[in-house]
Amino acid sequence: MDVYELTLLLNIDNDVKAYKEHVASVGGTITEEIVWKNKPLAYPIKKQTNATYYIWKLEIAKDRVNELKKKLNFDEQLLRYLLLKVDAK
Repeated sequence: MDVYELTLLLNIDNDVKAYKEHVASVGGTITEEIVWKNKPLAYPIKKQTNATYYIWKLEIAKDRVNELKKKLNFDEQLLRYLLLKVDAK
């Protein structure tokens, strides 16, 4: 399993449980979580000026990453996401 960092920008009202289920459904596990609540955005995204940031360290198989990206791309409540591969330390 490879280690990735996933950053999610969600509406303040949005629940993070569905995104944790997305990760679990592709066989990934969240090993670390950082939450930044109600941060202002540099510019409006989908008419939102504030967002909650979730930064997760994930362990997920390399062949399942595209499936996770596909699920995140189809989610209309998600403002933005960034998925990066990081060195395992």
